[in-house]
Amino acid sequence: MGWSSWNNFGPDINETVVRDTIDAMERLGLKDAGYIYVNIDDGWQRYKGSRAEHPLEVDPVKFPNGMKPLADYAHSKGFKLGIYSGPGDSTCAGYTGSEDHAAEDAKLFASWGIDHLKYDSCCSHSDAPQAEVQQVMLDMSTALIATNRSIVFHACHCGWANVWEWAAEEGANQWRIGQDISDDFNYPGNREKYYFDVLDMLDRGNAIAQYTGPGHWNDYDMLIVGLDGESKQLVGTGLSDLEYRTHFSIWSIMASPLLIGANITHLSSYDLATLTNKEVIALNQDGLGQAATLQYSSPDNSTQVYAKMLKDESMALMLLNRGTTTADVTVSMRRDLTVPWDVYRMRDLWKGRDLGPYDIPFTTEVQAHEAKVYRVWKVGCTVGC
Repeated sequence: MGWSSWNNFGPDINETVVRDTIDAMERLGLKDAGYIYVNIDDGWQRYKGSRAEHPLEVDPVKFPNGMKPLADYAHSKGFKLGIYSGPGDSTCAGYTGSEDHAAEDAKLFASWGIDHLKYDSCCSHSDAPQAEVQQVMLDMSTALIATNRSIVFHACHCGWANVWEWAAEEGANQWRIGQDISDDFNYPGNREKYYFDVLDMLDRGNAIAQYTGPGHWNDYDMLIVGLDGESKQLVGTGLSDLEYRTHFSIWSIMASPLLIGANITHLSSYDLATLTNKEVIALNQDGLGQAATLQYSSPDNSTQVYAKMLKDESMALMLLNRGTTTADVTVSMRRDLTVPWDVYRMRDLWKGRDLGPYDIPFTTEVQAHEAKVYRVWKVGCTVGC
């Protein structure tokens, strides 16, 4: 959980923005809600162009004090600092990359006090054979381990090369399951799929949910809550407040990393209420580390039920309306969720309201593009429950 600079600022990132973000995250209660990582994406480097021609250095204009004092400042406030590089000669934004310098750069990042590395092979190795992608990711993973510093390793390959099948074995802690997210809930046109909307990511993640687990996560991409169509980098016209809340519900129940992509200082009170709902965040941070999976879909796929078990033996439940009109959604413990709970109680996590107990299927009204999220506990069950 944390924040990443790219969606809002792109390569126009600097020390003042990062320090202001740290201060705002502390002031607005985001740190208390669990958002700890402050990740600087592409654009911090001094040089554009090839690594063969330029060393990897911090831009002295954007970051006049260097990275070590900035990491020290983050740590003094209870945060962790992340940085970006890639295995190519240059990065996606054209800055100096880490090609053939993984060990050297890992030592450099560790010396600065870096806590998270996004290692982006999307531009340099998009068409490379899977074996080559695996090798460059393994090179950096091995180099990071050799520093003896605890650094989260994000193997970013935009869902290519079946990254979810092998990245955890190479020591990656997270990997992107698709290409960049757009600031759309469900884009109606035929845009070339370089960008995936919220429902695209949900469908991709549901198909590979088994690869998520403690310490290694399917990454649905940065959160778009609060962007409101104003991103400098992403396409899209923005979501409604309700759609942003649904987006956050999906990322939470699917156990995706929660990295805010908006300008923290521009978040509305509704955005903050969405991002700091501790009961919804608890589903994301649950110790079992499971991702919810699709349990039931209506014949036209307009309404769906997702669920997962939690460490305390309760259940996380999401009722999603993908359609354009309000619908009644019914969920049966036996039919849809295949648990023999004869009597159960629920808590609506967005309304903060306890419900039940029930001994019949549960029915509720769900607005268009809304996700209702519940925690469910058994009260009574058949033998063998």
